[in-house]
Amino acid sequence: MGAGRELDSATWEGEREAGSREAAFQLFLVGFLVLFLELACIRWFGAYVIFLQFFTNVVLIACFLGMSCGCLAARSKRDWLAVFPLLGVLTFLAALLSLEAYLHWSRRVAVDVGSQVSPQVVFFGTEPHYADMAHFVVPIEFIAAVFFVLVALLFVGLGQVLGRAFDAYPKRVLGYTLNIGGSLAGIVAFSAASLAQTPPVVWFLFALAGVAYLLRQRGKLNWSRGALLAALVVLTAVPPINIFKEGREVRWSPYYAVTRDDRLITVNNIGHQLMMPFAEGGSRYSLIHLLQEHAGGKPFKDVLVIGAGSGNDVAHALRFDADRVDAVEIDPVILDIGVRLHPDRPYQDPRVVRHLDDGRHFLRATDRKYDLVVYALVDSLILHSSYSSIRLESFLFTEQAFDDIRRVLKPGGIFVTYNNFRQGWIVHRIAAMAEKAFGEKPIVISLPSRETLGPHDSAGFTMLVVGDTERISEAFARRKGFWLNQAPPKNLEVDGFASNPAKEDPQWSWITPTKLVSQDDRMALASDDWPFLYTLRRTLPMLTFRFMLLLGVLGLGMAYLFKPKGSARGNGRMFFLGAAFMLLETKSVVQLALLFGSTWLVNSLVFFTVLLVLLLANLYVLKRPGVRLGWHYAGLFILLAANMLVPLDVFLTGGIVWRYVIPCALAMGPMYFAGVIFARSFRDSANPDQAFGANIAGSVVGGLSESFSTLLGFRYLLILAMAFYALSALRPKKAAG
Repeated sequence: MGAGRELDSATWEGEREAGSREAAFQLFLVGFLVLFLELACIRWFGAYVIFLQFFTNVVLIACFLGMSCGCLAARSKRDWLAVFPLLGVLTFLAALLSLEAYLHWSRRVAVDVGSQVSPQVVFFGTEPHYADMAHFVVPIEFIAAVFFVLVALLFVGLGQVLGRAFDAYPKRVLGYTLNIGGSLAGIVAFSAASLAQTPPVVWFLFALAGVAYLLRQRGKLNWSRGALLAALVVLTAVPPINIFKEGREVRWSPYYAVTRDDRLITVNNIGHQLMMPFAEGGSRYSLIHLLQEHAGGKPFKDVLVIGAGSGNDVAHALRFDADRVDAVEIDPVILDIGVRLHPDRPYQDPRVVRHLDDGRHFLRATDRKYDLVVYALVDSLILHSSYSSIRLESFLFTEQAFDDIRRVLKPGGIFVTYNNFRQGWIVHRIAAMAEKAFGEKPIVISLPSRETLGPHDSAGFTMLVVGDTERISEAFARRKGFWLNQAPPKNLEVDGFASNPAKEDPQWSWITPTKLVSQDDRMALASDDWPFLYTLRRTLPMLTFRFMLLLGVLGLGMAYLFKPKGSARGNGRMFFLGAAFMLLETKSVVQLALLFGSTWLVNSLVFFTVLLVLLLANLYVLKRPGVRLGWHYAGLFILLAANMLVPLDVFLTGGIVWRYVIPCALAMGPMYFAGVIFARSFRDSANPDQAFGANIAGSVVGGLSESFSTLLGFRYLLILAMAFYALSALRPKKAAG
């Protein structure tokens, strides 16, 4: 009997060791799948759920919420991963049907995004289509709420697997280290997929294979679930398959789903650019060159075009004898389309130098000087990351950015920016920043021409010209206006300041400068800390408030449904650590994007570095099990205070150590201390599944709190992070599970 007991004990030990190995692998695999699938969902739903691309943090927060609910349900008898295939098909099918319905019934149904007729925040491309004919208006909040719940439910199964694996693995810090290792692998894999410009079917085929493996390991992969997973892969491939047509192509850049239909370029199902031959139209691209030439100025020989896109501005600069054009474009697919297919072939001209870069980063890094700097319709239709509400071009329209422009201009140089700015207050804000940087009021030109523009007037196509504009201003003063033809070649035949060709051709229009009236003294200028050009005031917009309230209520409801029965309280320390870290990560992403550019590659490297810092913190806790939290809280608060008190623009000049090393250390330093605090607290928690679930739930609160950046700016957003960390320090080390 003794030998039997020894055999049973050995068998039990072997089974426990095998179970531990399986749990370790699941911790790594789920870390990989969650990160990879999260990034894939942010890209896919942003492209196919109409206008959700401006609110990709909804998808991010939904992923965190689903993970939290899954961890909370780790001990539930229901297997939520088994429901994943069905939930996936329903969620992705709902997205495709919503887009098809919107495109098919756009004359009858309008999607309202914060009342774009008179908004607190402007979203380009979201103006109501045929609003006067629409019979039904759907608020974007409703659409976001539906997919917030659907995406959250999609991630519950993976969260449940993660929670159970943490429960089964005895070495918690090592288990968390394995989970971070999987996340690192996930971000590397998705970055490689983005670099290769692979379509979504590749992403989801890869991710769903991992889900199928987990189902098989749990004995849940039957023919019906396998068929549903296959159907889900097919759904992600449907949009490209359905658009085969002569002259049309669909490609996935790291930013958008880019569709080219002949010469029209659409991104995420919103019209974006039109490749226009010089012979047919687009005279607004020539306007600054015509004004300079006909006012008696010298041609612009060195030209910088930021937001060069498919090449219209580049083509017009070449027509006016530029010696060199530096064309900066952030999207590789749009640039490639222009290189291959623009009718005027501007990118084939040896005078053009292409730069695949973020415009602000190029301005900071270049040593060249220019006669003309052009912001060419820099109106991205996407956020620079899902962690913040700023857009790809936000750092181009700040006081510090305009100082950078002044620095790269030659004596006598001119800066031009133009767009369909929608609202007068946006034009007023840009004009005020230009005046502050250059010491003179810009010339404002509206097409069609208008005498005045107030802050609360609607604004169409508007051009602002600043720099050495004395000749142009004098010419306008003498002639009172300028003649411009819609066909660019016609403008080459006459002097717009001297001629009066209107009687001969109705395509000629009379242009006079627009006077900005009724200045708003309360208007805040955009800065690198508050880069919100399209937000009316330094406040929390009502649309943002409604989003926070709605998602908060839905999140609380889901957490209540999934929390274990009889659980009266959660792990407060882990909750507040999660909320604070989310804000800390947001601040770091924004700060490093400003230093290195807002490209997708920079964002990927930042997230990779954050995970690497957490990995180092875990290794430290493994090596030093007796680490004292008090000292690390002290170091954390000191670095947070330094980040808050030191403005980032002090690092925008100087040597490499001052410009890059020190601000990177300031950004990443607090994360190391926060990582040590988390790892030690997680190790000491009574229930690892509930502790990790509470931490991710805190991340949801932190993600919602990021919205206060439009009120506080990103520096003072750290006040909230410090408050959350203070609350975590006050909580007991162990809480009821």
